[in-house]
Parts: sequence; structure tokens; C-alpha cells
Amino acid sequence: MFKLKIDDDLYLKKLEPIDAPSVYMQIQQSKDDLRNWLYWVDGTKKLEDTEAFIEDCMKQAAANNGFQAGIWQQNQFAGIIGLHYINWINRTTSLGYWLGKSFQGNGMMTKACQGLIDMLFNEYELNRIEIRAATKNFKSQAIPERLGFTKEGCLRQCEWLHDHYADHFVYGLLKEEYDARSK
Repeated sequence: MFKLKIDDDLYLKKLEPIDAPSVYMQIQQSKDDLRNWLYWVDGTKKLEDTEAFIEDCMKQAAANNGFQAGIWQQNQFAGIIGLHYINWINRTTSLGYWLGKSFQGNGMMTKACQGLIDMLFNEYELNRIEIRAATKNFKSQAIPERLGFTKEGCLRQCEWLHDHYADHFVYGLLKEEYDARSK
């Protein structure tokens, strides 16, 4: 079982079926906030939808193509951080994340990303990590900017969000940049 301790109160743990009620509840409590940036929120209408999502996450992890981890603060589910995929040939991945509304604004996601990035570069031996954030999602953009990612460009109209297309900024961090910063 994957569990990554970030600090005394914060850890990441791969999602498993027992987590479904906590994940579902956090999505429902934060639905109005999350749906601004995440298209799938409206499709999460019942617990079974979250159970199916976690089943897909377990298949992704079993295929060694990334994983989704719950973010837990003081043993309370706060959100999700995960890898959309792992390209093992090119040693690259893309991070995605979200936090429940009541957990936002205290640096938790920055800490979670930092811990995961360290693991991805040092244990998984990846070379590049990418984060995409909607151009109007300033909170999400602040995380890669705080962590030393380079803003590489803008993908125009790359995501359909309910009734409009959204542009995304693409941020990248290379292992050599991470190592130079860590010295």
C-alpha cells in the first residue's frame, strides 16, 4: 500500500474502495467550487460514481501508468493528487490535483505536490513533470509557480467545461532544474 508522509499532519495514500464515501462527500460539499475547473464533477451524482472512479484508479495503478492518491490531513480526506499517466519511455508525467473547499488556502496542496515531485524524480527517476492549469484558475497556477516550474505556453481551447472551452497554461519542471534548486 502506497502511503507518503508529507508532515506530521499530512499524508498521501493511493485511493482504495474504502475511501469512496469520504471522496464522494468531499466532492458534494465542494461541488460549486470544483465544477468551475473540473468537467467530471457534474457526473458524480451518487456514491457508485465515485466507487467506479476508484476502481478505474486501481486499474491505472495496476497497469503501472500512474496513480491517484487521496490527500489526508489529520486523517480527514481533503482532496486528490495524481498522475494522469506515466510515459516510461520519455520518463514524463502530468500531475493533476484538487482540494475540497474547506481545505484550500493553507499551503496543503503545495506541500503535497512538493512531496510527490520529490518522489517522482528521486524514486521513479522521471525526467519531466508537467502541470496544466486553466488560464483563469489563479489558485491552481500559483502551485507550479511556487514550486519553480517554467510556464511553457498556452494550450488554446483545450478543455470543454460545461458550456465553453477553456485555455490552459502548461508548466514544466525538469529533473536537472529540480536538482539544481535542491542543492
